[in-house]
Amino acid sequence: MDLKRILLFTLVATTFIISSCRKDDEDIPSALDEQLEDALSDASNGLGKAFYKMPSSTNLAGIPQDPKNPLSMEKIELGKLLYHETGIGISPMVADNSGEFSCASCHFASAGFQANRWQGISEGGQGFGINGEGRVKNPSIDVAMMDVQPLRTPSSMNNVYQQNLLWNGQFGATGINAGTDPYWTPGTPIAVNELGYEGLETQAIAGLGVHRMDVDQLPNTLIDLGYKSMFDAAFSDVPESERYTKENTGLAIAAFERTLLANQSPFQNYLYGNKNALTEQEKRGAILFFKEANCASCHNGPGLNNMEFHALGLNDLDDCPEEIFNTEASNPAHLGRGSFTGLTEDMYKFKVPQLYNMKDSPFLGHGSSIRSIRAMVEYKNLAVAENSDVPASQLAEDFEPLNLSNEQISDIVAFLEDGLYDPNLKRYEPESLPSGNCFPFNDPISRVDLGCD
Repeated sequence: MDLKRILLFTLVATTFIISSCRKDDEDIPSALDEQLEDALSDASNGLGKAFYKMPSSTNLAGIPQDPKNPLSMEKIELGKLLYHETGIGISPMVADNSGEFSCASCHFASAGFQANRWQGISEGGQGFGINGEGRVKNPSIDVAMMDVQPLRTPSSMNNVYQQNLLWNGQFGATGINAGTDPYWTPGTPIAVNELGYEGLETQAIAGLGVHRMDVDQLPNTLIDLGYKSMFDAAFSDVPESERYTKENTGLAIAAFERTLLANQSPFQNYLYGNKNALTEQEKRGAILFFKEANCASCHNGPGLNNMEFHALGLNDLDDCPEEIFNTEASNPAHLGRGSFTGLTEDMYKFKVPQLYNMKDSPFLGHGSSIRSIRAMVEYKNLAVAENSDVPASQLAEDFEPLNLSNEQISDIVAFLEDGLYDPNLKRYEPESLPSGNCFPFNDPISRVDLGCD
């Protein structure tokens, strides 16, 4: 064997040995990995990693769904467009604002499907700025005409893991709302619960009316915008005379929202076997999150949320230092679950939110009173209520000092900020809309900001 062949053989053999050793090293869990797996097992009652895994957004069999609204790719694709379609904003308070807003106006991808503001503004605002933080009140619109909410805009992501929606959980006829029929006041958005759908579907249908996208007001709107063939494909089992409606529009949007999963985050990659997806600091933070810090007592499951309601003594939106609109202190929304049930034990208690991509929109708590993930961890570590209106008797039992060190807080923050951050949410946006409109806003200033003009 000549020298060249000997050298080549030696190089190949050495590379194989090194590659083999590296693979073996990767397959051997570190002490942190073992601790994290134990913490995940404890927090999930022995189910471990499987309990926290999200499916692919195309794995329809793995995505929880409403039996009354079975998923299909045709329905999801239709919903994806309708969710972003500013052309369905046809019921504005001010006629000139028609066709300027959509569901995505307050729930867009670059903000983690939140509003990236202390208070989302749909109709009555103008501009988008960078990532949406440039949205301001249109000076020519009266405050009473604005579409704003008295609570912070929650994320549309990972809501598939909650059966009832909104901060007070009022939407959805099933789950914790079974038997709440007396609270479904006729003539109000809550009456949509009478249709019998789960929360995502109910909210999507009701929200079209609440947020001035009531396509039933102009029956040919969906056809005129170019959606007829997509409705025909998604709702082929529905008579054509009943096909192009607000209810089916909401069902398609809800189907799309069920696929809004942060399944490309480092933590999800770690759960699926990539031990290098999380840094050592993020692993330490995750161990604390699921064990010593007891965060998972509330934030659990794939979306790190649940269907419980707790009072943490956070300030309401009316205490926000910036300019806000229509959020007076007397607004019943500040009573949380109690605003829906009227029960004393539910007062000031708000639904446990999901935790992925929080750094995309640094406004936390139902009233945007916390402005960073670290500040929220510090708030829960000290467990001193900031809202004097919340009686101590209503505060959550687990709202007590955690006695975490600054280093431990930093570790948890690293896990929440980066370990739970899906960097590719733009995959859920359409390239364009059948209407040709700009999104998530279509007002003249936003069109410039978004590069549509």
